[in-house]
Amino acid sequence: MATVDTAPAEPHAPPSLPRPCAPPAQRAPTVTVPGRPHPGAAGSSAAVTLIGSVQRAMRLLETVAARPYGAPAKQLARETGLALPTAYHLLRTLVHEGYLRREKGLFFLGEAAERLGSSGAQQKRRSTVADTLAHWRDSIGVPMYYAAYRDGEIEVLCVSDSREAPAVEEWAGFRETGHAHAIGQCLLSQLDEDARRDHLARHPVQAITPYTVRDNDALLRRLARTRRMEPVVERQEYALGTVCAAVPITVGTTAATVAISLPAHQADRLLPAAHRLQAEIGRHIGSLTLSISI
Repeated sequence: MATVDTAPAEPHAPPSLPRPCAPPAQRAPTVTVPGRPHPGAAGSSAAVTLIGSVQRAMRLLETVAARPYGAPAKQLARETGLALPTAYHLLRTLVHEGYLRREKGLFFLGEAAERLGSSGAQQKRRSTVADTLAHWRDSIGVPMYYAAYRDGEIEVLCVSDSREAPAVEEWAGFRETGHAHAIGQCLLSQLDEDARRDHLARHPVQAITPYTVRDNDALLRRLARTRRMEPVVERQEYALGTVCAAVPITVGTTAATVAISLPAHQADRLLPAAHRLQAEIGRHIGSLTLSISI
């Protein structure tokens, strides 16, 4: 476990980590019911206009999606209740736009439709991670961070905090200062020696606080001593007044981590919280590994 002995330091208030899983507050959506006035429409008699051709095209797409081995136009027209000429016209349009493809007289979902499906699956994975982090945040009582090492960079993918458990502020570029925070150190500890040196060649060690590791070689020695699958701990190396711990998650060749932070005056809570988090991760590793591609 990587730790650094520190002396008391005056805390300071740095600026906020992006929260990819917590979108900004939005106005409640407007719901328009057919036959009722649209709140934004001029006058009180305006009503929703439904586009019949769009509805029919969507029914065709849904019917094709339910036929993994494809279906001919006549079958699709029959199952959707469309006249055959109308079905042909819509099918040709959907093929032209890439939402369907035609092979030997059969229609299948096209690349455009598959992209929509993969986007929906990605949103579901994001939601799964956000819900899991929020549960741990509330049960353990600390802010949660989910990050991965992708394409040679440290990416914080999700942050879950609350008024009672606020996240540490990003006052120095998080990607460039991986040597200084537990998330970065945990991710780098999962890489091989060449990958670590490559990262530090692009993002060399720099002093962030009086407690930050001093140079690349010192960091590499620390990472080499880090025990596999043990939480990585740093104390005030990234932000004065803050201590952090990160639990490693390795899936194939992808390095990931879930981390926590606490005010320095609550440092005695850090390791117990990290070990509790590690136990929770063991119970939910399936949902996290499936979501690692977010």
